[in-house]
Amino acid sequence: MDLPALIDNFKKQDLNVKDLVALSGGHTIGFAQCGLFKNRIYNENNIDSTFAHQRQSTCPRNGGDSKLAPLDPTPARFDTKYFTQLVKKKGLLHSDQALFNGGETDGLVKSYSTNAGTFSKDFANSMIKMGNIKPLTGKNGQIRLNCRKVRIGCQEEL
Repeated sequence: MDLPALIDNFKKQDLNVKDLVALSGGHTIGFAQCGLFKNRIYNENNIDSTFAHQRQSTCPRNGGDSKLAPLDPTPARFDTKYFTQLVKKKGLLHSDQALFNGGETDGLVKSYSTNAGTFSKDFANSMIKMGNIKPLTGKNGQIRLNCRKVRIGCQEEL
C-alpha cells in the first residue's frame, strides 16, 4: 500500500499521520513471510541493492513464500532500528518503506530513528488511541485467552 492509502486507512479509524508512523514502528519486532515482500526485493527501485540481494538469498523468486525474514536487524528488541532501516532504504515491506520515500512522513521517520524516547512515548499514546477504536464492551465483547481464538459460550469476564 502506498502512503496516501495508508494515511486514508488510518484516518477512517480516527488515527492521524503520527499514529500511522508510530504504530508502524511495531514492526521493530518480528518477522514477515517472503510472500509478503518478494515483489519489493525483486521489482522495486527504492530499496538498497545490497539489502535486496541479501533478502533474495533467503527468498527465491519462485517458491519459498513461507520462509521468514526479520522485519529489522533486531527482531526481538523494541528499538528504533526499524526507522533507521527505512532511512537507509532497507524497509522490508512496501508499506513500511512508503513511510520514508519523499512524502509527508519522512520527518517523523527521521526523528524516530534518532530519538527512542519520542518514539516510545508516541507509540504508547497511539496504542491507547487504537485500543479505544470501537471497543466491544459488556455482552458485546470478550476477553480472549488466546487472541487468535474466539471464546465460544463464555459469558463471564475474566
